[in-house]
Amino acid sequence: MAKAAPVPIDAEMTFAEAATRTVAVRAGELWQHLEGVLDTSDIERVHAMRVATRRLRAVLEIFAPCFERDEHRAALREVKALADALGARRDPDVQLAATDALEAAMGSEERVGLEVFAAALRDEQRAGNEILAAALRHAETGPPTLRERLERLVA
Repeated sequence: MAKAAPVPIDAEMTFAEAATRTVAVRAGELWQHLEGVLDTSDIERVHAMRVATRRLRAVLEIFAPCFERDEHRAALREVKALADALGARRDPDVQLAATDALEAAMGSEERVGLEVFAAALRDEQRAGNEILAAALRHAETGPPTLRERLERLVA
């Protein structure tokens, strides 16, 4: 998992100035993990982007009083929706990784049942990836796109 980027704030800043800088940094982290997030062979990309949405959501909630109410609510709602979609994809990723590790420790007779379970998880992973793809398309359509909405929020 990627370490959170430092946010350049100091004690001389107002709460609102700290809010805009923090949200800008956390939003930037979100977009850094976008490339390849739909690739089911690299589950860490989804994990990193999901963590980035959690961090962004947290700072949006903490600094809510600093932003225009309607714009803030819309941005927060979209970040939550993206996080939910990432979760729909991440859950079967984790289960499949555990299944693979378990399969390596089993005998061939025991693997048959596990393979059936793994096939169902792969179906769930594909469905989660479709949900995530739709959420990413929604975030990238506008006006405004989620990126534009976050940029306006911190402007």
